[in-house]
Amino acid sequence: MPHDQFYASNHEGLLKEEQIIAMSGLDFMKGILLGNHPAPPMCKTMNFALHDVADGFVSFQGSPSFDHCNPLGTVHGGWYGTVLDSCMACAVMTRVPKGSVYTTLEYKVNILRPIPLGMMVQAVGKVDHAGRSTGVAHGEIIGCETGKLYATGSTTCIIMRREQN
Repeated sequence: MPHDQFYASNHEGLLKEEQIIAMSGLDFMKGILLGNHPAPPMCKTMNFALHDVADGFVSFQGSPSFDHCNPLGTVHGGWYGTVLDSCMACAVMTRVPKGSVYTTLEYKVNILRPIPLGMMVQAVGKVDHAGRSTGVAHGEIIGCETGKLYATGSTTCIIMRREQN
């Protein structure tokens, strides 16, 4: 599969790959945080937003709504997975050098307790390792007011060098 198929064909305001690889991953993530680069559309869909960025660290804040429920009326596991994948993989992105991109190879989620609808949570991702071709990170979803741990996760990402024109 050509690498350009990883990206939306109609960017609708998203940066193109050549713009992204012209900066380090940390600069790219800081640009989203500062509003200089567009936020991923997924954040609107899943009701979470980038909250903090540092070298090897990213956090998002958000809250699940009724739209994120499974048939039992509880928060679907996909919401936990999406938020954890985002914070962990974006933490890896902060270590991706200029001229490279990344994508998630695999991730694991452990749901410890249900998140009440509307509860504000913080998802924190921290890098354990970032090398030439792989990045490994772990994450947690924590209640902003309660401090309770709701889920944990881990990820492995592939880091890919791209040619710059």
